[in-house]
Amino acid sequence: MIAHTTDSKSSISQAGFVLTGGKSSRMGADKAFLPFRGKPMLEHTLNIVSRVCSSVVIVGEVAKFGRFGTVVEDVFAGCGPLAGIHAGLISSAAELNLFLGVDMPFVSEELLAFLFSVAEQSEATVIVPKTTRLQPLCGVYRRSFAGIAERALQAGKYKVDAAFAGVPVRVIDAQELTKAGFSEQHFFNVNSPAELEAAEKFPSSGLSTGGFS
Repeated sequence: MIAHTTDSKSSISQAGFVLTGGKSSRMGADKAFLPFRGKPMLEHTLNIVSRVCSSVVIVGEVAKFGRFGTVVEDVFAGCGPLAGIHAGLISSAAELNLFLGVDMPFVSEELLAFLFSVAEQSEATVIVPKTTRLQPLCGVYRRSFAGIAERALQAGKYKVDAAFAGVPVRVIDAQELTKAGFSEQHFFNVNSPAELEAAEKFPSSGLSTGGFS
């Protein structure tokens, strides 16, 4: 079911979606509501995405997240982030759609703008960074990926990376990211109380230097 969508699919070139995540079993609490530097992590992430995208939508449950803004719900409930990407894309009016996990607090406005700039120069269906691994929950997807995601979900295949098979993908590798001034720390994701504590202590100024470890 889709709820709280915009009144009409107006013509916009790029949209942003925040994936609120699943059960947060390792954290023991819903990561979207965890405080990060004085505000809920969801609010922090929405603020970053809204600086780059005129349309920003939350992918999750309306009952839980409706007070934070526009929400779309998964059509394929309980099937992980690929279902969230599918839900966002079928609701979107934009050709280029950013998807960002709520648990990546160091993703910056500059990084998101960089991803869109690469996407605008590419005809690939998916534009995804790669550090030590692919970062599909900080990537840009064209609307045509909705059909690919839907077929995978219908087949019971829920891994995002696996859905890239046979799809034109523009990988932004570690060297390219470093050259643009971004480090692996930008993609740090918070999955446990210890990681949240570490994130709170990490100086934001340290993100300005490139280099991957």
